[in-house]
Amino acid sequence: MSKNTTEADVAFISALAELLNKNELTELSVKREYGEDDSLDVRVVKQANVVQMAAPVMQAAHVAAPVAAAPAPAAVVANEDPAQHPGAITSPMVGTCYMAAEPGAAPFVTVGSAVTEGQTVLIIEAMKTMNHIPATKSGTVKRILVTDGHPVEYGAPLMIIE
Repeated sequence: MSKNTTEADVAFISALAELLNKNELTELSVKREYGEDDSLDVRVVKQANVVQMAAPVMQAAHVAAPVAAAPAPAAVVANEDPAQHPGAITSPMVGTCYMAAEPGAAPFVTVGSAVTEGQTVLIIEAMKTMNHIPATKSGTVKRILVTDGHPVEYGAPLMIIE
């Protein structure tokens, strides 16, 4: 942090936090240079509301037989990271996701749609440029993980194709 912390620095950080909220960003990082060996590094991060699902826990008093292995896969599914799925399409940029070519038009794909490699599955608008996002492989759309018109982050999973 700067050697000369001032009210201007506090106002600068407050302005960054406001910019973060106004533009629905989750993280913002800025380095402000004041001169040789004097700078201010600021990283503002918005903590998302995270909903965690726990696997059901069986009480020992209620268990008459050995516990079945069924709850374990449920726990794995609840904690599965869609971005690690082999059929995941991830966002190559930060922007706004659109599921159709224009408002009111039919979406490019829906759950259950058959797609071919290279087919446009959605659009990400970044800096007023519409970027067509292609299917990375042929298959069937199993899950759509984004909402039309909402922002997406770099590397965020967009959909699963199997």
